[in-house]
Amino acid sequence: MRRKPVERLVAEGGHGEGGGLRRTMSMWQLMMISIGATLGTGIFVVLGEAVPKAGPAVTLSFVIAGVTALFSALSYAELAGTIPVAGSSYSYAYATLGELIAWVCGWCLILEYGVSIAAVAVGWGEYLNEFLNGTIGVTIPDTLAAPPGDGGVINLPSLILVLLAGVVLLGGSKESARVNSIMVAVKIAALLLFCAVGLTGFKSGNYEDFMPLGMAGVSGAAATLFFSYIGFDAASTAGEEAKNPQRDLPRAILLSLGIVTALYVLVAFVAIGARPWEGFTDTEATLAAIMNEVTGQTFWGTVLAGGAVIAIASVVLAVLYGQTRILFAMSRDGLVPKSFAKVHARTGVPRINTVWVSLFCGVLAAVVPLGELADATSIGTLFAFALVNVAVIVLRRTRPNLHRSFRVPFAPLFPLIGFGLCVWMMVSLRAITWTVFGLWMALGLAIYFAYGRRRSRLAVEAAGAPATEEK
Repeated sequence: MRRKPVERLVAEGGHGEGGGLRRTMSMWQLMMISIGATLGTGIFVVLGEAVPKAGPAVTLSFVIAGVTALFSALSYAELAGTIPVAGSSYSYAYATLGELIAWVCGWCLILEYGVSIAAVAVGWGEYLNEFLNGTIGVTIPDTLAAPPGDGGVINLPSLILVLLAGVVLLGGSKESARVNSIMVAVKIAALLLFCAVGLTGFKSGNYEDFMPLGMAGVSGAAATLFFSYIGFDAASTAGEEAKNPQRDLPRAILLSLGIVTALYVLVAFVAIGARPWEGFTDTEATLAAIMNEVTGQTFWGTVLAGGAVIAIASVVLAVLYGQTRILFAMSRDGLVPKSFAKVHARTGVPRINTVWVSLFCGVLAAVVPLGELADATSIGTLFAFALVNVAVIVLRRTRPNLHRSFRVPFAPLFPLIGFGLCVWMMVSLRAITWTVFGLWMALGLAIYFAYGRRRSRLAVEAAGAPATEEK
């Protein structure tokens, strides 16, 4: 139950083994990281998985998931402005709820980020095939473009994508942010193009039976889609590389969530209008297929597929960045091996951390089907978000006079609503998802009690040994 003081968390910001992270990111770049990590996955890939669960009411599912994310985003905005560090909700929990809960939160974030990278990359291969087929007339065979269980042996495009994103991150955070901003502009243009073309084939009759599978289907789809809203969490992991984190992080978090939710709902609305909901079962490259159907030619679908290839790649880049920074913070606290906090002197990047995370997520994307990954990510995300809402309430009571650049309105009501919504959406997930989550938590607790509890910097200091002598 030992806690790490807020002042110490902030003072240690940017410091790693052998070097430090560099404050190079503006509010615009932080917002682009947030949008980059969020916009794309749920609409380009998982829409095809969510529509069969909710029918035309999937638009309502996006709204519910967005509102749920908003309450948690408000809590994130307050804590990001108060404790602007790389660990995101892990660090917030360390300051308010104690080391064990912080570890559990960090372990959930590893599930949330690492698995979502793989989930996004899995769907990337579908759009790549669509683009290759429309441009040069060839496709990657299923044996090399799908994981076991989906008709293939290995999803090679997904593996390559994650490894390329890792290479970009190794160049430095400033350079990565520039690449991400370009990708985000392309993906927004691609989605607006889809809406313009899709409206030409819009049929209002597709909405006559709005909720064929009931409210249970709507909430189930919302829970699956919720993992598409983790972008603002990625922005909060840039707290130690932002130029003015107290001011810019809350703005970036809330602005990006508003932009992303509006685009999600708009695109889902047009997609259902252009294709009956029963037809959302054949491919993960759903939007490109709809473009082909509406126009009767492959050109526009190929253009959209090209935009999706870039869009989904930007999600992988931004979320991979967030994963490395969370492990950086946990390593600095001694809860995972300190090599994850070692910063390269020239680039200011945790190089070993980035390499290992890229390899792990790449292999995961290559061998695990998309549906299982999406639900596993959702439950990890919801659990971490629930803890953030609790952390806001605790910090308000324990440190009421702490400077806050942003305050959640109507606290503690809004954080309590955010907590309740997260729990409700977790309950909507399948039993198998809960089983996987329980096994993941059991593994995490075993690692903590076998390794982290004794090697934590706070534990070493309490025992009287200098933290720098930790082995």
